[in-house]
Amino acid sequence: MAFYMLRPDSFLFAVILTALVAFGPISTDMYLPSLPAMKVDFGATVSQVQLTLSIFLAGFAVSQLFYGPLSDRFGRRPILLFGIVVYGVASVACFMSTTIEALIISRFFQAFGACSGPVLGRAIVRDVYGQERAAQVLAYMGSAMALAPAVAPMFGGYLQIWFGWQASFVVISIFAAILVVLVALLIRETNEHQNPEALKPARIIGNYLELLKHRGFLGYVLLNSFVFSGLFAFISGSSFVFIDVFGLEPNIYGICFGVVVCGYITGTLIAGKLSRKLGGPKMLRYGSLLSLFGGALLVGVAYGGGDSAVSVVSPMVIFMMSVGIVMPNSMAGAIGPFPKMAGSASALMGFLQMSCAALVGGSVGLLHNGTHLPMVSAIALMGLMTFVTYLIFIRKKT
Repeated sequence: MAFYMLRPDSFLFAVILTALVAFGPISTDMYLPSLPAMKVDFGATVSQVQLTLSIFLAGFAVSQLFYGPLSDRFGRRPILLFGIVVYGVASVACFMSTTIEALIISRFFQAFGACSGPVLGRAIVRDVYGQERAAQVLAYMGSAMALAPAVAPMFGGYLQIWFGWQASFVVISIFAAILVVLVALLIRETNEHQNPEALKPARIIGNYLELLKHRGFLGYVLLNSFVFSGLFAFISGSSFVFIDVFGLEPNIYGICFGVVVCGYITGTLIAGKLSRKLGGPKMLRYGSLLSLFGGALLVGVAYGGGDSAVSVVSPMVIFMMSVGIVMPNSMAGAIGPFPKMAGSASALMGFLQMSCAALVGGSVGLLHNGTHLPMVSAIALMGLMTFVTYLIFIRKKT
């Protein structure tokens, strides 16, 4: 049991939950400025280096299918502690890697541990706050969590300049060590409906099938997956575009990335302020429209001859506002109706989200042609798919 149980309304409780949910962006964003240098250091291709991102998402996706049922059966806390330990050990293996193949394998196991944070962090939010406040709490957590992708690439850019690519993984290892101590000492068990049958294969498959047959769940998950995939297309391709194509220094690229994330912060603040007042479906209408507009502007400027950092950053700020609005509302909409399967619902949503993003990010790497066009085209396509999904699944609820 926890040494001292924090109250859900305490500031430190919110900080720990936010840090857990930030495992993903910290693990993908901090080392982004190092990708071009890693290509040279390992003698690898662009697609091989980008595979360290896609394999992370693939591992993240698959692992969530296990964390959900495990936490429904044994509780959030012990499974979370196990995941953080795996995350830390695998992060050590990452900075000790001497070949691109070893790094790719280490990244898979790092993802296996890292996904415990977002999956169980979201489930804890549902356990503690209930459906009505979950969207608001997730939105405010998203605003705070946005500091990770805003600061991590800038910090990672300076780490690359001063110490090399290994430094980012050293910092992540230290971060994991701090979190495992905080969770062990301060976070109580929040799952009061532990299900003894949650790990039975028939029950697991039955739960996932029940979720997939729920039209509302499917619609919210597709919205979440498409808008996140647009974000990940930018994450996957932006370092090569900004550093190799546009000729920026790693630290300047980190600043550009931080500016883009300001759009996400703005979106989450809007969602946190208006979600309870307007309702999730109406917020998703505005968010999906923003994703369509931002993607269209991005690809229109690019194919119209825009080939500078400003021509990418400005439309991406708009697209990222849509991400900040759509993600917390779609998460709450997907998980909210299933209090007894919150872990499984969160896991399945994460699996589908990350699988879609891994495919899109991998495609951006394979289609890399020395320009920014494959990246911006993928982002625009995901914006279109987000809006189409809203029209098909969610519009009738507004």
